[in-house]
Amino acid sequence: MNAPLLLNEVIPGEYGLLCALLIGFGMGFVLERAGFGSARKLVSQFYLFDMTVFKVMFTAIVTAMTGVYLLSSAGQLNLEQLYLAGTFLWPQVAGGLLLGVGFVVGGYCPGTSAVACASGKLDALANMGGILAGMLLYGTLYPLLAGFVTSSSLGKQTLYGYFGLPYGLVVVAVILMAAGGFVGATLVERKFAHLKPAEEPTAPEGS
Repeated sequence: MNAPLLLNEVIPGEYGLLCALLIGFGMGFVLERAGFGSARKLVSQFYLFDMTVFKVMFTAIVTAMTGVYLLSSAGQLNLEQLYLAGTFLWPQVAGGLLLGVGFVVGGYCPGTSAVACASGKLDALANMGGILAGMLLYGTLYPLLAGFVTSSSLGKQTLYGYFGLPYGLVVVAVILMAAGGFVGATLVERKFAHLKPAEEPTAPEGS
């Protein structure tokens, strides 16, 4: 059996949306429990006194990469069946910068804004409204932007393919990079700890 499960009909196609719903619910629950439903928690990484977002996302990348490598090595996952988006260098650089600015200003990325909306945060609802408006504007202006959006195509790229390295070696290198990133992030947190806002006092019981 080679995953993906839906593609190989291990899970019937009619259950695809149900699987997506359950996976999305699980991811949203984990993000909320990790504190990613709070704009203050998310934006604090840009002020360098709380690098939790960096650590959690790097952990997710390393976990997924290691899992994919081990499953493919064991013959349980066919890498050719995994969807891989194409690389368009300058459009993706511009999109990354735009997303980063929106993240800092709005306090959420698209995924975390959905998480915060589910917990009833009004700022997240406003942020989601901005995302939807941006999508509508992009769709409307796409004919004018199409030339740029499809420019500087590099095809479908992977680290191990681009550098011509064994997949396992790239996995080890990314794990070591993550370990170094964790150490560096912890040092940065300590250096900028003085910027962390003081905790608001809680009201005594019965007040």
